[in-house]
Order: sequence, then structure tokens, then C-alpha cells
Amino acid sequence: MIRLDKFLADMEEGTRQEVKKYIRQGRVFVDGVPAKKPELKIDETKQKVFFDQREIRYRQFEYYMLNKPAGVVSATEDFSDRTVIELIEERRRKDLFPVGRLDKDTEGLLLITNDGALAHRLLSPRHHVDKCYYARVEGIVTGEDKRRFLEGVNIGTQDMPEQTAPGKLEILEVDKQQGTSEILLTIQEGKYHQVKRMFEAAGKKVCYLRRESMGSLTLDKDLKPGQYRRLTDEELKSL
Repeated sequence: MIRLDKFLADMEEGTRQEVKKYIRQGRVFVDGVPAKKPELKIDETKQKVFFDQREIRYRQFEYYMLNKPAGVVSATEDFSDRTVIELIEERRRKDLFPVGRLDKDTEGLLLITNDGALAHRLLSPRHHVDKCYYARVEGIVTGEDKRRFLEGVNIGTQDMPEQTAPGKLEILEVDKQQGTSEILLTIQEGKYHQVKRMFEAAGKKVCYLRRESMGSLTLDKDLKPGQYRRLTDEELKSL
């Protein structure tokens, strides 16, 4: 059960004070009956609420797959840059957040939700969730790099080492003339700039990075950078 004014405010039909005014103006109906009190308790899973003849459906959780573009920050708010939350134009909840972070210049899969329990399961190191990245790299990636990544890489310094967990490196293409490589890297951590620092430790530089998947969730190839969609029921079940 939830208060009617909270129900409407949560669905971004106005502030708590505004929706209280709408209710008193007779613009809100519950199961076909005009609501008279903002504090009216309703069952948000069973009762039907209409505001100005529009049915308002309650969503406790929202889940969006975003193909994050470069130049946008993985944050809920920022004073200087546009955030990934601002890209979700049809959002109904005010408490959405990105699950994990992608660097400002990194593109690809980002889950936007307000489901804290799911976010914890996906991000907690003890759950060992795979995160797969596609990268274009300046330098020739070799079998020796694959072996090193499988053992874990020191992305710190000799004085302050920072060892990564094993990562699975797949070489997609090598252009010896250009001195570049295309790879997939699967890791289970999310250390600061981890993919870039792993290649820097191998004497190479990541010039483009895109996250392809996170756990069972794979980036929809139909989504261009900056586009998003709601998760399907099948995707939610798999997560």
C-alpha cells in the first residue's frame, strides 16, 4: 500500500505539493471514483489510478539499456557535463542511477535502473560477473599479452602494486602495417580505468573502448550511441 500523493509524485506527475492540489481539484480518480484525500492508501499493484483521464501505472523499478556515447559522464548529476541519466527522456523515476561507471570517452552498454539490489549483485566482486569490452589498441597484441592478462596484471607501480584478477583476452585482428590491434577483453572487476591501465602495463594504448556485455546482458546492436530502450522480460529474468 502507498499514499496516493506519493504514488503520483513517484511517477513524476508533479511534486508532492502539486499532486496534493491536483487531488483536491478532483482531477485524480481511483477505480473510477474521484479521490478526495492525498493521504488515501491504495494498492499500487491492483487499483487503477487516472489523472486527467490518463491511466498512471506504478513502476517500482525501471530498467533501461543505454548505449552510452562518448562525452557523457556516468553519474546522476554533474555541474559541467551531461549525464547518462539525462539521456533517458522517458524515465518516470527520480532515483535512477547507472550500474557501474564507464569513462567519459568510453562507449557501450550501461544499465540504468533504480534497483539497488540488482546493481549490488552485478557489481559485487564476490559474484564474479563478466564484463566484456571491445577495444582498438595502438600496438601489436600478442599471445604473450594473452598469457599475461590471464595471470593478472600489475596496473600500479613497483612501490605501490595493484594486481588485477585474471582477464581473458581475445585477439580479433592485427594490422602490422598500421601497428594496431582489435581485441575483446573479459574481466570481472571494475578498477579505475582498468582496461586502459592493463594495456598500458603491456606497453600499448587503448584508442577506442566500448563495453559489449555485462553478465547475461548484451548490448543491442540496433542501439546507436546515445540511444536506449527498456529491458525485455527475458533480459530481466536472465539478470
